[in-house]
Amino acid sequence: MELTVYSAFWCPDCRVAKRFLHEHNIPFKDIDIETTPGAAEEVVKHTGLRAIPQFVIDGEWIQPYRPGEGFLYDEMAKRLGVKL
Repeated sequence: MELTVYSAFWCPDCRVAKRFLHEHNIPFKDIDIETTPGAAEEVVKHTGLRAIPQFVIDGEWIQPYRPGEGFLYDEMAKRLGVKL
């Protein structure tokens, strides 16, 4: 599985998402939209939103949180094959 996370240093939802990945030893490539030229535009191009974090799992774009609800622990655990 190839996992890329689009995030930013100031984003609390991004920190939660990356902490989840670290806790479950899931390797990922982190792309900071603030420091990577064109990264923010890439998020908008694929999702239609300026919303982070975004996971790209084997080419599929997935928003791992829901505004107002936070990180989708159960959905992401199932999608990534980990037990909570």
